[in-house]
Amino acid sequence: MRTVVIGGTGHIGTYLVPELVRLGHEVVVLSRGERSPYQSNGAWSRVRMVQVDRAAEDAEGTFGARVVELQPDVVIDLICFTEDSARQLAEAVHGKIQHLLHCGTIWVHGPSATVPTREDAPRRPFGEYGINKAAIESYLLDRARRDGLPVTLIHPGHISGPGWTPINPAANLDLGVFEKLARGDELTLPNLGLETIQHVHAADVAGMFLAALRNRSVAIGESFHAVAEGAMTLRGYAEGVAGSFGQEARLAFLPWEEWRRTVPAGDAAATYDHIAHSPHCSMEKAARLLGFRPRYSALEATLEAIGWLVDNGKIT
Repeated sequence: MRTVVIGGTGHIGTYLVPELVRLGHEVVVLSRGERSPYQSNGAWSRVRMVQVDRAAEDAEGTFGARVVELQPDVVIDLICFTEDSARQLAEAVHGKIQHLLHCGTIWVHGPSATVPTREDAPRRPFGEYGINKAAIESYLLDRARRDGLPVTLIHPGHISGPGWTPINPAANLDLGVFEKLARGDELTLPNLGLETIQHVHAADVAGMFLAALRNRSVAIGESFHAVAEGAMTLRGYAEGVAGSFGQEARLAFLPWEEWRRTVPAGDAAATYDHIAHSPHCSMEKAARLLGFRPRYSALEATLEAIGWLVDNGKIT
């Protein structure tokens, strides 16, 4: 089976591509060629790498044809961010492949209402990223219902793992938050630290794509979450990180309007995006239809990433 992975050298592809090779797929990876996988694996020597600028080819209307020329059986799209881009690819591959798998995001939901949030919950996205991803989902699932497009959507949470910085307990990317917890210093969180974030290990996201491939007949025309079982509150996350360093978390709290003035504007914006969503998504559908359960808890996924940061001198 020939499988084309679009954007296969990033977080998810680092785990997904070697496993596809192990399972006997003939794998072609389309990427800009600007990064290497986060972890080395001998399987990459059996992967055909094709350098391509998707944004430029989408603008020219040629990207879909580029994919079709590779004669894939399966296409896994990990880097689609606009409805127009999704439409170009879907129209090009419809009737020519067995399965199209698209990587979305749990932010298609917008703020959590009833939790854990199921895949069939009403969509109330906000922010450009969430709105665009929700529009892509709506378009692809509509094509599946009306025209039989063989598509499955996988919606990851906050992807984590060794090789990059996970969202921290202040819901942004400031490494100093981890350093404070490691030293036992006081960390101030917004509000009461009860908003939630829901990490997932990149290996588990890859596992969701593989489970959808294995269960094609029930996966087509459906969307699935890819998150760790259970969300973490900011304070619970902080306590878990501190405990991993042998410390007891010393936490203080400020109302949002006061807290945001204590950090750089970029960090405050990132925090607001995360706490305004406060996701807590269900994995029941994946277990029921695909037989998939994540291997890593949310805390385990982040601690592995933090361990990598420590080992590589990113956290002192």
